[in-house]
Amino acid sequence: MGFFRLSNWIVFVVVFGLMNMFGSGFGARKLAALYEPPPMAIGYHNGTLLDGDVPVSILWYGKFTAAHKAVLVDFLLSLNSKTDAAAGNAPPISHWWSTVQVYMKRAGKEEARVILANQVTDDSYSIGKLLKKLQISELSRRAGSKHGGVTLVLTAEDVAVEGFCMSSCGFHDWDHKLKSAFIWVGNSVSQCPGQCAWPFHQPIYGPQTPPLIPPNADVGLDGMIINIATLLAGTATNPFGDGYYLGSPAAPLEVATACPGVYGKGAYPGYAGDLLQDGTTGSSYNAVGVGTRKYLLPALYDPVTAQCSTLV
Repeated sequence: MGFFRLSNWIVFVVVFGLMNMFGSGFGARKLAALYEPPPMAIGYHNGTLLDGDVPVSILWYGKFTAAHKAVLVDFLLSLNSKTDAAAGNAPPISHWWSTVQVYMKRAGKEEARVILANQVTDDSYSIGKLLKKLQISELSRRAGSKHGGVTLVLTAEDVAVEGFCMSSCGFHDWDHKLKSAFIWVGNSVSQCPGQCAWPFHQPIYGPQTPPLIPPNADVGLDGMIINIATLLAGTATNPFGDGYYLGSPAAPLEVATACPGVYGKGAYPGYAGDLLQDGTTGSSYNAVGVGTRKYLLPALYDPVTAQCSTLV
């Protein structure tokens, strides 16, 4: 199981602090020094990857507006879009997903082509507003989980999930019977935006830099996009716990979680990096999807350069 623990930024601060504590190459550098990740390698453990056509189904649990759904669906549709729909100098989302394709190629697999499959809405909260982790698997089956595919279980802001805000902002796992993967991400805006929606909300700990303006004008939703992107990259490359990861299988560092808190060049604890800014709204972003919709996506660990790769 892969977890996206609390906020990218909180983990980032902890890693940075521990490395200074144990003298791992940072020496006496100040907090504002540029982040330089230690040499590491995310290894392939010869397991299954999600390559070829990857059907992605969505279970909307709770109240989501049509606008919320459109932002997420456009993100998914943009992953394999060949159209360079970038506004100005903004790279398309498919450039971000191309790092995932590098992992596929190195393992001798086909490219991963995300295909939007079923969408199911449960806005009546059929199993309540306080969910156990085991119930996420149950919900994923309702969306018609497919072999070799992924189900996104997305919970609204008034739904509490076991461990949410205390140990994770989302996770991915798999249905052992169906051999299908699923991802859970919750809307944190009314529960813990400082933990799970940074850099669009003031963090709870560490440097109190001003929050960024979200590109889709919604702190909770734009925070969900970051977490979904993080976990989708991890699921494609490590769906069943024997793909690409570093460290313990029980708590692996995956292609996105290996680069916590990094969104643009020059990132350091409390600073997401040098990002693009919308001249009208002032919002920050680093990628553009279909219809020139803007997004902020996390850095991915590049196996070729052995560094965290950012779009801008």
